[in-house]
Amino acid sequence: MKVTEYFANAQGQTLISFEVLPPLKGGSVQDIFNVLDPLMEFKPPFVDVTYHREEFIYKKMPSGYYEKVAIRKRPGTVGICAAIMHRYGVDAVPHLICGGFTKEETENALIDLNFLNVHNVLAIRGDARKFDGKFIPEPGGHAYAIDLVRQIVDMNQGKYLDPNIENGVKTDFCIGVAGYPEKHFEAPNLETDLYYTKQKVEAGADYIVTQMFFDNEKYFDYVDRCRKLGIEVPIVPGLKPITKAYQLTSIPRMFHVDLPTELVQEFRKAKTAEAQREVGIEWCIAQSKELKAAGVPCLHYYTMGDVDTIRRIAAAVF
Repeated sequence: MKVTEYFANAQGQTLISFEVLPPLKGGSVQDIFNVLDPLMEFKPPFVDVTYHREEFIYKKMPSGYYEKVAIRKRPGTVGICAAIMHRYGVDAVPHLICGGFTKEETENALIDLNFLNVHNVLAIRGDARKFDGKFIPEPGGHAYAIDLVRQIVDMNQGKYLDPNIENGVKTDFCIGVAGYPEKHFEAPNLETDLYYTKQKVEAGADYIVTQMFFDNEKYFDYVDRCRKLGIEVPIVPGLKPITKAYQLTSIPRMFHVDLPTELVQEFRKAKTAEAQREVGIEWCIAQSKELKAAGVPCLHYYTMGDVDTIRRIAAAVF
């Protein structure tokens, strides 16, 4: 079933969903099951599976020179989606990224997903590689998420890259895209970022999932701005609790979000690691309850492998 159909069938009830990371290369799918098994009691209709593009390391050669070597730290998104659907009977939503893929490789991935009856995807540009100063698209690939959306829409209409393909099978993907209540860090301002978001929706995106945020007013303002621009698709809030002191600096740096003064102050008042964790959990529970009371279509939790924390939050809210 499509993600948007789940929202429609819920008739105003707030759903719950989770996002999981593929295990590091050499890991087992059991790592995913260990995260999801305790969360299935909350009956998520779908689970997101992230995709991570290749990274580069510099390997020292016998000559003393360094060779740039590509590695893929977290492979297996398509296979993990199939495993999740088989084990739990829920829909899986793979992330499709521009970085590291040609258009042909993207088409092949979509064909594989269609064969597996995976009919939901989240189309995002993806991050720059670690040693690149900015995002660099793959030669023959897409530079922007909107181009990826357009390719998926074309396949939904039976249009493939090869113009010689006639009567191509029409796929039926429901397309999610990312939204940024505090704007994408590369956008000059929120208005410009919203303009590009509207373009993605007009190109065929069916729903939006937001970057994590810690101040609900920013989400509500973002939704209001979207609606005034004519963006009417469901907008799903993405949530992640802060549970460790170092995250006060690492999360703003990595995800380009602000932390409310009250949250930071309460965190610093806590004298132990466990007390700090409790502050973060209670903050996320309060966020979740307020959003649920406001009738958001779904609460989407970024698990980051911390299943115990996410389970506690979900149990307090659902």
